[in-house]
Amino acid sequence: GFLPLQGHIVHNWKVRWFVLLQDKLLYYKLEGGKKEPSPKGRILLDGCTITCPCLEYENRPLLIKLRTKTNTDYFLECCSREERDSWALDITGAIHAGHPVQVQELHRKKNSFKLLANISLHQIVDKMHDSSSGIKLTPNMEQGNRYKETFTGSAVVDWLISNSFAVSRFEAVTLASMLMEENFIKAVGARSIEATRYSDLSEQFLDDSTALYMFAESYKKKISSKEDLQFNISELSGTIVKQGYLVKQGHKRKNWKVRRFVLRADPAFLHYYDPTKEENRPVGGFSLRGCLVSALEDNGVPTGVKGNVQGNLFKIITKNDIHYYIQASCKAERAQWIEAIKPLT
Repeated sequence: GFLPLQGHIVHNWKVRWFVLLQDKLLYYKLEGGKKEPSPKGRILLDGCTITCPCLEYENRPLLIKLRTKTNTDYFLECCSREERDSWALDITGAIHAGHPVQVQELHRKKNSFKLLANISLHQIVDKMHDSSSGIKLTPNMEQGNRYKETFTGSAVVDWLISNSFAVSRFEAVTLASMLMEENFIKAVGARSIEATRYSDLSEQFLDDSTALYMFAESYKKKISSKEDLQFNISELSGTIVKQGYLVKQGHKRKNWKVRRFVLRADPAFLHYYDPTKEENRPVGGFSLRGCLVSALEDNGVPTGVKGNVQGNLFKIITKNDIHYYIQASCKAERAQWIEAIKPLT
């Protein structure tokens, strides 16, 4: 599948098509809507270590870090927590292919955690900021360092339960860990930062009166602009139905680029983001009301499509008669996207 990868020499981000084999991870360049036949590079998994979640980039909270036995670091960014955990599990399984007991333990941990249903993290963090009913911010000291506007782990748990976002302290800790993973809150101070190094989601956040946390800078930046706030409220407030990497044909230059697509309901919108950019804002999007969506035949190049495209195409026509040509990685993925979009039109 598609994943953004950070370059080694120039630390920019490029989207590559990754293929996981038993002993290596290959990545390919996409040219003109088609994967190049030879890999652009490879990551040898023998002796490799994996860090997931990786917290080295504040505005990229869904990273996987791979360090080879020659101490070369690779950073891969996923589209969602579920996709990240799935990739991490499969890569770790390949790394430990000769140790079946470790692989079984990984699957046990993966299956023991279930995401809470009908939870909007944006709604929770907005309410946490409320001046009257939100979480109380206080200055705190730890090991000689003074932190402004912080809150403790136990205060977050108490607040989540009292506001009916969680029933038990275990649920509240899991929810707080999700807020931290999605970069809404961050750990400050030695004790809470150390806990974030655990790979198990349930152990990253401490229900403790001495563990300190604060709101992440990315949230402050997001609400600092009235224009951005208005845009988020009007279009980005819907429930996320589906998200993933797809290839899209440009309107003017007709070139093909990988974009992260996010499908939302109530209101029904499809937005797309440039995964190589640092800012997490859509580069385009449109309302799905009145749209037509259909699969395109794989034999030959359909009218309106440019380049040597390798099938799995579908088309969305907006009510303003704008045509979007989008390519999925396989027929099954194309069918899933069409099935998800149709009820929202």
